Amino acid sequence: MTQQLDVNRVSVRFGDFTAVDSASITLNKGEIGCLLGPSGCGKTTLLRAIAGFQTINEGQISVRGRVLSTPDMQVSPEQRRVGMVFQDFALFPHLNVSANVGFGLRHLQRRERESRVRRLLKMVSLDDYAGAWPHELSGGQQQRVALARALAPGPEILLLDEPFSSLDSELRTQLASEVRDLLKADGVTAILVTHDQHEAFAMADQVSLLHDGHIDQTDVPYNLYHRPANAFVAQFIGGGSLIDVTVNADGELNDRLGVLDMKSRSFAPGQQLRLLIRPDDIEYDESSAIQLRVVERAFRGANFLYELLLPDGQHVPCLAPSHIAADKGSLLPVRFNLQHVVIFNGEHQVFT
Repeated sequence: MTQQLDVNRVSVRFGDFTAVDSASITLNKGEIGCLLGPSGCGKTTLLRAIAGFQTINEGQISVRGRVLSTPDMQVSPEQRRVGMVFQDFALFPHLNVSANVGFGLRHLQRRERESRVRRLLKMVSLDDYAGAWPHELSGGQQQRVALARALAPGPEILLLDEPFSSLDSELRTQLASEVRDLLKADGVTAILVTHDQHEAFAMADQVSLLHDGHIDQTDVPYNLYHRPANAFVAQFIGGGSLIDVTVNADGELNDRLGVLDMKSRSFAPGQQLRLLIRPDDIEYDESSAIQLRVVERAFRGANFLYELLLPDGQHVPCLAPSHIAADKGSLLPVRFNLQHVVIFNGEHQVFT
């Protein structure tokens, strides 16, 4: 496949503060990437560097083999053929939908411009709204107009900066899936910035998880969840608790976690490990002898998310059906399902 974007060991510093530290990303034509992470992790700074709004201190950014940024040279944003969809949509209130979409096409002949605008509005299912004004549209419709406008000039890379953050959660997930389908149908290479893993998983072919300016792991969503590279990735993706355990003399972890045979996994008796316990690793079982005290609970419609207290004071999460309504402070009978548990030796994963 043709490589479209190459971000090679890019660093961005503001005085003594390193916002982005030796970040590398590659995307082939038609692939959708995502920069995911908590606030302040460097994802927006890296996106701005790709767009040309931010200079870099180290590394190189190239699109289709054309160098756009080095520490000594920077191509201006308007010369990069990079489209951008902003968090606040940034539609022009004095222009109707058609004029907003065609704003970047004023260099074209009128007939060609109108033809492209019609095609884009049809692509985003807004062909009946060409004459509407931005304030007459819903949030989801405004976002699709912003997407069509960004795609109009035919960018080589499309950048989406938290494009769904102002929408409600249900609409965010729906739009993320719709936008992915649109970009895939048109063969557009894109990068999404978000702090929401559900958006990232719904849209992206590969996700880069940032932490304190570093990319801790770049992978497909499935591997980020099931094969996290370190403890931060494990806890950020999917939630859960890391609990400290010790391998016993028989090479097993058995205590309150049930029995997990470690003999074939090169762990010595007495070795200290950390287990990632996610909510679906602990199941309600009314016949279980293991009963854990409910510390917190949150009703989520189809289920309750419980926070349970282990005998040694550590907390673990548990998902239970919504008809299992245990009160805070009561005991909940559970069993541990450790068939696919993620195990860490210190901060780094050693087995799943």
